[in-house]
Amino acid sequence: MNIFAQLIARQLSLPAEGVENTLALLDLGCTIPFIARYRKERTGNLNEVQIAQISDSYDKLKEISKRKETIVKTITDQGKMTPELERRIADCWESTELEDIYLPYKPKRRTRAQVAREQGLEPLATIILLQREQHPEQAAARFVKGDVKDCDAALKGAQDIIAEMVSEDERSRNQLRGAFRREAIISSKVVKAKADTEEAAKFTDYFDFSEPLRKCSSHRLLAMRRGENEGILRISISADDEECIDRLCRQHVRGHGPCSQLVEAAVEDSYKRLLKPSIETEFASLSKEKADDEAIQVFTDNLRQLLLAAPLGQKRVMGIDPGFRTGCKVVCLDAQGNLLHHEAIFPHPPANRRMQAKVHVEQMVDDYQIEAIAIGNGTASRETSEFVKTLEFKHKVQTFVVSEDGASVYSASKTARDEFPDEDVTVRGAVSIGRRLMDPLAELVKIDPKSIGVGQYQHDVDQTKLKKSLDMTVESCVNSVGVNLNTASQHLLTYVSGLGPALAKNIVEYRRENGAFTSRTQLKKVPRLGATAFEQCAGFLRIPGAKNPLDNSAVHPESYAIVAQMAKDCDCTVADLIKDKTKREKIVLKRYVTDTVGMPTLTDIMKELEKPGRDPREQIEEFEFDPNVTCVDDLVEGMILPGIVTNITNFGAFVDIGVHQDGLVHISQLANRYVKDPNEVVKLHQHVRVMVKEIDHRRNRIALTMRNIEG
Repeated sequence: MNIFAQLIARQLSLPAEGVENTLALLDLGCTIPFIARYRKERTGNLNEVQIAQISDSYDKLKEISKRKETIVKTITDQGKMTPELERRIADCWESTELEDIYLPYKPKRRTRAQVAREQGLEPLATIILLQREQHPEQAAARFVKGDVKDCDAALKGAQDIIAEMVSEDERSRNQLRGAFRREAIISSKVVKAKADTEEAAKFTDYFDFSEPLRKCSSHRLLAMRRGENEGILRISISADDEECIDRLCRQHVRGHGPCSQLVEAAVEDSYKRLLKPSIETEFASLSKEKADDEAIQVFTDNLRQLLLAAPLGQKRVMGIDPGFRTGCKVVCLDAQGNLLHHEAIFPHPPANRRMQAKVHVEQMVDDYQIEAIAIGNGTASRETSEFVKTLEFKHKVQTFVVSEDGASVYSASKTARDEFPDEDVTVRGAVSIGRRLMDPLAELVKIDPKSIGVGQYQHDVDQTKLKKSLDMTVESCVNSVGVNLNTASQHLLTYVSGLGPALAKNIVEYRRENGAFTSRTQLKKVPRLGATAFEQCAGFLRIPGAKNPLDNSAVHPESYAIVAQMAKDCDCTVADLIKDKTKREKIVLKRYVTDTVGMPTLTDIMKELEKPGRDPREQIEEFEFDPNVTCVDDLVEGMILPGIVTNITNFGAFVDIGVHQDGLVHISQLANRYVKDPNEVVKLHQHVRVMVKEIDHRRNRIALTMRNIEG
């Protein structure tokens, strides 16, 4: 078994064989959704999260392996490599420990210790470190020559060498890390010149702030770091200096003689000038990385909920992008999301052409047989919703308020320009709002996730790590739902396992030239879509109405023969097997187990035969705000209101109560019990009842609670 598989299995507490097989599949280019769904026998039924963790750990170990090659080459080129050192490097798979081993050999800029070594003072440093010499000045006298003008200069140079040796000593560094881990305090102070500026107002909580670093939550740390980046705050991380120096002295100083006093002074200098800044930087980086990981996790959790939000489905929809002065842009879409008609109406001030708007909307609903109306939740949303409620339609029309976060980003994007080259940004934005109601996933994949508005300090975290995590989340959601091969946009197809931009484009062009796909096998005719890509993508693509009903299911083509055999054994067709529950109940799965197909795959096949192509998302529900509350001035403490969860952070949930300013339900106010993670209690777009706890008009903040609310 390879070393990577052993290390990862131990680190993640997973079966070694499953990890090794997963690594082999990843090396073959298999995607995480494919491995999780169709290679359960190979992985030992590992889920998508575990496979993603294996993949991340694998990437990190490969990076460490490359780093080790560089380190070994550098030390060997210096002529300082020993068998013991080579063994230590080979056995080390922890990056901090590896860098500690390398530190004494790492090429440096010209340090004070380096200068002292060039002056020939290293032997003097060794004499002093032994701490036996009773007259160090006499020993130093032998080294007074050239640039070393006197004994004091010689002793000072030797101390510089000792200080660097202490700072590069693994035990010293680990001892100081332990102290920082236990005791480090993070502090922030306002830069006096910026204290009274408008930009500084949002950081007032951190003008004179300190707390143990291990207790500092990710959102507070990221807020402080943002203040630091904007030049408003100064941040420091430190432990008890005297205690740290005392511990280091106990390690390096022996006795109380004159040499011991010189070593003690060198240790103190090492701590203040070299060790402390180095470990502080290390902990600043580690704490930032931990905060980034937490914030990214919050973002990916929210994004997953948003992408998997309940779809209305293929219905004829009117999308309205509300506005006052510029009017409301109205679009009518067919059941496939194609634009049929658009115009602007002006029911609100300053135009107040309410009656004209009423006639036009009622006519459009009738002409285009609109089944539902989607209203953006931005400016004039409440007013537009109230206006729509006054309209009279000849048939039932549902009304929904839809998040329009990122719609403006989409409307100005290349994707939108390619879709609607002849329409302006306002029309594209309204189309996006309408389509989000029909299928949030298909529409939101077109927008940079950072613009969707469900993150926490998303612009402050590691952007490369954020993008990778968000892309994986989008890919996971797209593949868990499945994609209609004949209606999916090029952008949506890009996220299907095994495809990507080039193959997605080829599929759309093939579809345009040859008409709708009638079977999955037809995919093999798409230019450059080879056997590997087909294997990866086929199970996630759906063809409603295909001749083979399995083409509209999550059953992979490689398993079609098994289903055909099941149908043959039941003396019926595959279609009959899907329709008739009694026939399926007669199937004895153990009869179909082979060397490559086990019970996990067979169980999945049976679930699909029960509900082929089933959409795992929930049903959408209509929602209404309290009609008596339309602005912050209407709020009264103690008032109980309906609301929609718009964002979830690790310190609570933001709720839209229809007053153009979301309120915050702090984590301590989410339930009548202790809540560790807000996701235990609420989900994005969940309909909730909240009580107004406090209104801060100056800072435009609304505090809400969900505790002790009946019904």
